[in-house]
Parts: sequence; structure tokens; C-alpha cells
Amino acid sequence: ALTTLDLGSNEIGDTGTQHIGEALKDNMVLTTLSLSENEIGDEGTQHISEAFKINKTLASLDLFNNNIGVEGAWCIGEALKMNKALTTLDLSNNSIGWRGAKHIGEGLKINTALT
Repeated sequence: ALTTLDLGSNEIGDTGTQHIGEALKDNMVLTTLSLSENEIGDEGTQHISEAFKINKTLASLDLFNNNIGVEGAWCIGEALKMNKALTTLDLSNNSIGWRGAKHIGEGLKINTALT
């Protein structure tokens, strides 16, 4: 079974993440997903975050070098409150800022899985 999927640098954008998010809600095999450098913004981050609220197997998510801002960080923070599988999350080189970091921090207060 496919457990690692690297879709880095594929111009997936917000529209593509809607399809990936829907698939992640049903997929219970994938453990590692890289969506780095895909021009994913806040809307796309919402699609992915909704999926990892439900997904129980995804342990590593790479969102390096996208266009994630404060709203996207809020979505991630909310998803972190519910997700118990994710152990690695890369959000480097985005535009989260201190407000976004605050939202992620709120999620981390509840999340016990992320290392």
C-alpha cells in the first residue's frame, strides 16, 4: 500500500487541495504527505485541515513554502485540537506571522501527538 506521497512543486494550489483533502478523509493508509511549494493559500489549508481532523493515519505533513497566512494557521490550530495521529508538521517559509502562531499554539495546548 502507498504510505508516502510527495507532491511537492506541482502548482496544486487551493483547488487541488480540495480534491486531496477529500481523499484524505477516506484514506487510512497514507502516513506521509508532502505538499511543499504548491502555492497553497488559506483556502487550500482549510481543505487539508478539515481532512486531518478526520484522518487517523497521517503522521507527517509537509506544507513548506506555500502561501499560508493567519486564516490558514487558524484552520491548522483547530485541526490540531482534534488530530491525534500527526507527529510531524512543517509550516516553514509561509506567512503565518505572530497571529497565526498564536492560533497554532492554541491547538498545541490540546494536541499531545505532535512532536
